[in-house]
Amino acid sequence: MSNPGISFFERHLTWWVLLCIAIGIGVGAIGGDAIRQIAQWEIAHVNIPVAILIWLMIFPMMASIDFQSLRNWRQHARGLSLTVTVNWLIKPFTMAFFAWVFFDHLYSAWITPEEADQFIAGAILLGAAPCTAMVFVWSYLSKGDPNYTLVQVSVNDLILLVLFIPIVQLLLGITGIQIPFDVLATSVVAFVVIPLAAGYLANRWLIRSRGQEWFTEQFLPRLKPFSISALLVTLILLFAFQGEQILTHPFFILLIAIPLTVQTYLIFFIAWFGGKKMGLPYRTCAPSAMIGASNFFELAVAVAIMLFGLDSGAALTTVVGVLIEVPVMLSLVSLAKKWEYSS
Repeated sequence: MSNPGISFFERHLTWWVLLCIAIGIGVGAIGGDAIRQIAQWEIAHVNIPVAILIWLMIFPMMASIDFQSLRNWRQHARGLSLTVTVNWLIKPFTMAFFAWVFFDHLYSAWITPEEADQFIAGAILLGAAPCTAMVFVWSYLSKGDPNYTLVQVSVNDLILLVLFIPIVQLLLGITGIQIPFDVLATSVVAFVVIPLAAGYLANRWLIRSRGQEWFTEQFLPRLKPFSISALLVTLILLFAFQGEQILTHPFFILLIAIPLTVQTYLIFFIAWFGGKKMGLPYRTCAPSAMIGASNFFELAVAVAIMLFGLDSGAALTTVVGVLIEVPVMLSLVSLAKKWEYSS
């Protein structure tokens, strides 16, 4: 892969999100009922404008994944056992636990039970999807092994196809939130299966026809502006619906950010010290810890909007995940480099 060092946009993602909050609130206030008509543009429970934006957002990262790297999984077996255990047997359940503790109990004096349910649902969606794109940046910045990072992303994306639906449905059911299976399945097909298949086919066809260097150095960089623009427009659209709630309860963002941040640090520490205990090399341990700590927030935002709506607390929670992503993950990159050890 080409040098995945953090770009200007990625480094200042928190500020971009804050700017989108301001613009979105303004658009919502000016547009009024007209902007809300967008929520009605649906086919089979899929909001068409949001779907287009999400596909533009997700396709570039899916196209960048080389599933041919899975042929090398055996040489990374110990690292993969750690990342699979943390991402699929620990992370979703600790996120649900923290969401339940904070939103249902610690925050009960400030939020209603209905708001708590929405925030819990959004947190569960974040916790059920390990990072797919930004982990390459975090791995590079922490001097992780790029080959291992590529393999672990490929493995986690394949597992995502199988486990995301049952884990989300299980955890939402435990917390008393019932989601029809067909709606959840439709969201995964729309926002995981279709972009993943399209990305894979584009990857194979373009590399065969134009070569690996052209694909990596020219095609993928050309896609990035579309992905960034789609993310920003999605956030503006979401905050156009969320504006009234944010202006009425601005502290909701802080309340949501606290358990998400606690979860991020906990998962990093579990994976980091677990990797050291297993005797993994630093260059494997670091990206194993980063992929669990970070989230596939694009997918979480898309599914939250589809299941609960643009103006839902669940959607707001997933966007707060975007808001805290960069500063929290950069602090973990610094910590990993400080704790770097010889293999």
